[in-house]
Amino acid sequence: MSKITVKDGTEIYYKDWGTGQPLVFHHGWPLSGDDWDAQMMFFLAQGFRVIAHDRRGHGRSSQTDTGNEMDTYAADVAELTEALDLKDAVHIGHSTGGGEVIRYVAKYGKGRVAKAVLISAVTPIMVKTEDNPDGIPLEIFDGIREGTASQRPQYFQDFTLPFYGYNREGAKISQGVRDNWWRQGMMGGIKAHYDCIKAFSETDFTEDLKSVDVPVLVMHGDDDQIVPFPLTGAKAVKLLKNGTLISYPGFPHGMPTTEAATINKDLLAFIKS
Repeated sequence: MSKITVKDGTEIYYKDWGTGQPLVFHHGWPLSGDDWDAQMMFFLAQGFRVIAHDRRGHGRSSQTDTGNEMDTYAADVAELTEALDLKDAVHIGHSTGGGEVIRYVAKYGKGRVAKAVLISAVTPIMVKTEDNPDGIPLEIFDGIREGTASQRPQYFQDFTLPFYGYNREGAKISQGVRDNWWRQGMMGGIKAHYDCIKAFSETDFTEDLKSVDVPVLVMHGDDDQIVPFPLTGAKAVKLLKNGTLISYPGFPHGMPTTEAATINKDLLAFIKS
């Protein structure tokens, strides 16, 4: 397996396939680089170099009990991109991975990043605060913490239903997709997953979004039950200097999987534009 060891001794697992312009994929909570299978195969066939890592504490990376917050996630990505000497890269993040992308691009991306993509991303901030009064109440995230800490196997099974919109009337449910989400989730460390809930819900990416100069595509489904579009994608694009928004009627949070053909087509057009 391909791994790098970052400065605090954590091993970060990654996949690195193909040649050409590098596309770096950043997964959501509590998943792994495997969540990008549909994109990795598509863009590899299009002649790109495709890279997907497992965030610390997730998948095949070290099950860390420290560093499970956005600054360290971004620093880990910086070490990976330096180790692989990635330049002219497009960084593509889903959900929590979108936060990781914008923090990485803002802090470390100068001279290495060509474009960025935020898909169903948690930016600019999820939780309700005085400055974000229409955000999600902290109690909702406390519930996610409780479910993760006390009944993770069943909680993760149940989480797949709103994640993919499988709880909507008429939804065509794929048990394989649900099982694969659960498989990825249970590969990771419970402490890292618990800590990451704070990272994805309470981190404020406002200044990161404002500071990024490269073109950024924001893609979001308007039926996202996990990261509601009006609180995130609709706000994030207004903070970007060079942002473009595509909103998708009826698409769920997990649209890179359930709507891969549409997402891949629009991603390709943006990367080539």
